Amino acid sequence: MAVQRSFDDLGQPLATVTFVVLDLETTGASPQTCAITEVGAVRVRGGEVLGTFQTLVNPGLPVPPAITVLTGITEAMLVPAPKIGDVLGPFTRFVGDAVIVGHNVAFDLRFLRAAMEEHGYPRFTNTVVDTCALARRLVREEVPNCRLSTLAERFRTGRRPTHRALDDAWATVDVLHALLERAGSIGVLGLDDLVALPRVGAHPQLGKLALANRLPRCPGVYVFRDAGRRPLYVGKAVDLRRRVRSYFTGDDRRKVGPLLRELHAIDHVPCSSELEASVLEVRMIHELTPRYNRRSKHWRGYAYVKLTLDEPWPRLSVVRQPRPSDGCVYVGPVASVGTARRIAAAIGSVAPLRRCTARVPAGACAAPLRDAPCTPAQLGVSWCPCAGGVPQDVYRAMAEDVRSALTTDARPLFSKLAAKLSRLAAQQRFEEAAELRDGAAALSRALERQRRYDALRAAGQIRIELAGGAWAIIDGGILRHAGRAERDETGVLFDRHGEGTGEMAPLGADGPVPRDLADELATIAAWLDGRGGATRLVRCDRGLALPVARLATFEPRQRSG
Repeated sequence: MAVQRSFDDLGQPLATVTFVVLDLETTGASPQTCAITEVGAVRVRGGEVLGTFQTLVNPGLPVPPAITVLTGITEAMLVPAPKIGDVLGPFTRFVGDAVIVGHNVAFDLRFLRAAMEEHGYPRFTNTVVDTCALARRLVREEVPNCRLSTLAERFRTGRRPTHRALDDAWATVDVLHALLERAGSIGVLGLDDLVALPRVGAHPQLGKLALANRLPRCPGVYVFRDAGRRPLYVGKAVDLRRRVRSYFTGDDRRKVGPLLRELHAIDHVPCSSELEASVLEVRMIHELTPRYNRRSKHWRGYAYVKLTLDEPWPRLSVVRQPRPSDGCVYVGPVASVGTARRIAAAIGSVAPLRRCTARVPAGACAAPLRDAPCTPAQLGVSWCPCAGGVPQDVYRAMAEDVRSALTTDARPLFSKLAAKLSRLAAQQRFEEAAELRDGAAALSRALERQRRYDALRAAGQIRIELAGGAWAIIDGGILRHAGRAERDETGVLFDRHGEGTGEMAPLGADGPVPRDLADELATIAAWLDGRGGATRLVRCDRGLALPVARLATFEPRQRSG
């Protein structure tokens, strides 16, 4: 569905911005030892002059001969002039809340701030634009330098600087308008874009900045595409236009340079809220698998630790895909097969479940399948029902303890892990201790995530109202609907998106979390943790309580100093 953009989407258009272009003349370069001798300013908006301000100022100091030669201002001219304390009141009212503009404006502002502090006036908090900095960004290759006189000559302005405050302010007005015209050709149409432009620097891909022109200033998802319309990168933003333009102004990550070199087009999907944008980002990354998104590849490597309760002699195994109806217990998904193996090893170090993968019948204890125990059993790290000697009821009790730890109460298991870790450290078996610590930490993180997922899934349908009139419906941990108060609330999320979407399969509260939905569950849980205080819960089928305390901490300590 096409989205009608409002004027707010453009930010504050430059044609509606009120600028006060100012210039000062002083007795020298330092505000600590020198003073202001003249103030000149022009107030303009949309090319129309709204007013001017000009006055000489008695500095209370001698005027150096070199300054008199440069400006033509003599001490005799300044004796009857008002002091700066008498000028600041009318001048601050003239400036008001307008955007302050100057050429090398930092010089003028240093003198003004010193005078305002001395006479008890608050500092200006206005937005500031420096025409010198803009010129370095826009026309540096066309001129020998960016002095005001050089720029006035280059743009053939009607007024030229004379080292008198009002004349120089007028010349700066003409230079400003010429620079705004140049900036508009590369897509700088709003005030915030203009303020950010000097930070772009000599960006090699500056010409592509105009690709962000049609992006609205609202939450959403953006897709960078190459010349063949293949997706390069998917990202989400609270302000689409500002986020995309930031790639050209300050994002120095290693992958950004190659990404922008391949960039040819930018697609976007407006969203009703940051929550909707975050979820849509996850779904589109999974669907489009863009080359520059790490998440597009990582979720396919997720794995699970499985406790095989569908066997007479349960064991731990690592699997890529769970089977929801097999009655087994799954931990995960976790980041990789390696992480899953570390978790299984940590559990197995204190619960010696069998390590072999053969199907062992229930009567193996009475009729052993092998003459000697398997290698892990001989090493003392597991039991071996295949060789007999292990009562099935004892073995099942141990397996039940593991099941309880993975589903209900993990404290007994972590107590055993902590005790073993202490024993290994006391025996100076530090490598084994480090491996156990890493496995226990991974288990703690996995169970914490799983509890969060299970709480969301068990809550049923949740309807929340967000700041700004947005709303969302979460069902079984999945975002089903999202919109704003004025939008038709019958529309299902993504019906209007047109790409990378589709009907979401039902997700019940039982069984393992499918790995393709784990990222979305994590995104929603993290959002509720961070933004829950700014939302209003309208409906919740069942209770919702996300765990906040860590189950156990096995992270390595950082050395101080």
